[in-house]
Amino acid sequence: MDYKKLIKSRSTRVKIMQLLSFVPDSWMLRLQYRIKTGRKLNLKKPQRFSEKLQWYKLNYRNPCMPRCVDKYDVRQYVAEMGLKDTLATCYGVYCSSEDVDFDALPQSFVLKDTLGSGGNSVIIVEDKGNADLDAIRNQMQSWVNTTIRAKNPGREWVYDFRKHRVIAEEYLHDNNGLIDYKFFCFGGKIACVYVIANRELGNHGELAIMDADFNRLPYQSTTQSVMTEDPIVPENYAKMKRIVEVLSAPFPHVRVDMYSIGSRVIFGELTFFGASGYMSYEPDNFDYILGECFELPKVK
Repeated sequence: MDYKKLIKSRSTRVKIMQLLSFVPDSWMLRLQYRIKTGRKLNLKKPQRFSEKLQWYKLNYRNPCMPRCVDKYDVRQYVAEMGLKDTLATCYGVYCSSEDVDFDALPQSFVLKDTLGSGGNSVIIVEDKGNADLDAIRNQMQSWVNTTIRAKNPGREWVYDFRKHRVIAEEYLHDNNGLIDYKFFCFGGKIACVYVIANRELGNHGELAIMDADFNRLPYQSTTQSVMTEDPIVPENYAKMKRIVEVLSAPFPHVRVDMYSIGSRVIFGELTFFGASGYMSYEPDNFDYILGECFELPKVK
């Protein structure tokens, strides 16, 4: 069932899910998993990575996790881990679009929803002199107006009852094209890396999945285009790995997103429930391979 074709508006889908917030989490996750993957969810003995992410949502509570998913608050966590130098320059954080002083911002900058994901939660301003500032204010205000006062639609507890804000950061640019490095980590160990190139707002880019030593793996996400050529290992990859291992060590699983521009290694974000756990791979057994890497913590 392609639920996105049935209900095309994302905001409508979110409102429907919030109206169903009274449904117990385990029931809702089973329903969503069936709809989005076509499979029955096994929560008693999860084997797949996608299944273990649903268990992770339901059963694991680390008080550090909510601040780590906030794009502004996570900066304090990164600094506490001794990695302040990896942070992009922050120009400010705002609770309302009216608080943003465009005159005080540089000519190029990026605005983000502190709790958002996807292309609709990022505004790239390469030249504010040519930007439609009124339209930008309207989009920012739509972010801060979406404060979740009920359970997160994907039952990702780290977002429940959180307030959306706007963060302004430096514009990251690479003449060769900005590449995302998304490290899938389990207990501080890197299992694989998504390398995503040619990514523009509104599309998923081209993907190559690499192992921790940057060798290409014969697997692919079904939602992204295949990168035809093997990516080149960044010159500071060893440094990037050390940083990722430090940031991911406290958590049974987290995805650490990084950028590499020249000699700089720049922190992106931390994600605990990528794609809300409703991913699929080709071939399918990669879901099991990642699942074997994910040792579920013991909980009371």
